[in-house]
Amino acid sequence: MQQIIPPIKCQGIKTKIVSLIKNKVPSNYNTWYEPFMGSGVVGFNLNPKKAVFSDTNPHIINFYNDLKYKRITHYKVYEYLQEANLFLLKYGENYYKEIRANFNKKPNSLDFLFLNRCCFNGMIRFNSKGNFNVPFCKKNNRFAKSYITKIVNQVKNIEYLISINDYNFYCDTFENIINKAKKDDIIYCDPPYIDRYSDYFNSWNETDENNLFELLNKTKSFFILSTWHHNEFRQNKYIDSLWGNFKIQTINHFYHLGAHEYNRHKMIEALITNF
Repeated sequence: MQQIIPPIKCQGIKTKIVSLIKNKVPSNYNTWYEPFMGSGVVGFNLNPKKAVFSDTNPHIINFYNDLKYKRITHYKVYEYLQEANLFLLKYGENYYKEIRANFNKKPNSLDFLFLNRCCFNGMIRFNSKGNFNVPFCKKNNRFAKSYITKIVNQVKNIEYLISINDYNFYCDTFENIINKAKKDDIIYCDPPYIDRYSDYFNSWNETDENNLFELLNKTKSFFILSTWHHNEFRQNKYIDSLWGNFKIQTINHFYHLGAHEYNRHKMIEALITNF
């Protein structure tokens, strides 16, 4: 099956290592739990029959619930982006700023998709007031016909998965979601990387890392945790202090997030499991 790329882009998306994660997943699990959904690329590509996706960012969850309940469809996305393309070509950054201002007053999933695919470097970032604050990508022709088709097909693929499976999407804490998992379920955790990235909806600190460890250490479910192991500058100290007693596999991974190429460095990822 061709790899599924979700329509929402997120920092640290695991597209390149989905196959490695997939090879680790036991075949005899019941429900897939993903308490740090982000783009959802891992869960969507594993295509479980039953899944619980969660994130603290309400806009991500609203987008997928709108797809689930058909409040938006790939047809509506096509119409919206076709119209947005005309205004973007005519007004450029001013139109982007208008959509961003409208979204911050009255959020909706179509505007969220527009901003996510039209902002600088595909970032999702919110300030302390919960307002989306990423600048424009400086491309008035962002929504060319081929790009609209690409996004619409991505939406269509997720629509199909939701229609054939039992998927539920929640805006909730990782603690609440992990505590729902039972024996023979599997939990996939891809939290914000400690000491590396945070925003208003996805902050992460030492207390969070310790709380996650306590929950996964005592869970009866299978779990897989994605985190960073080291880069050329420093080590993730929590690998030894918290996660060292579990099975750890390291993977070379290069993230393409950053304003300049010289700021983009190879990361050694860690996949941590309890089985």
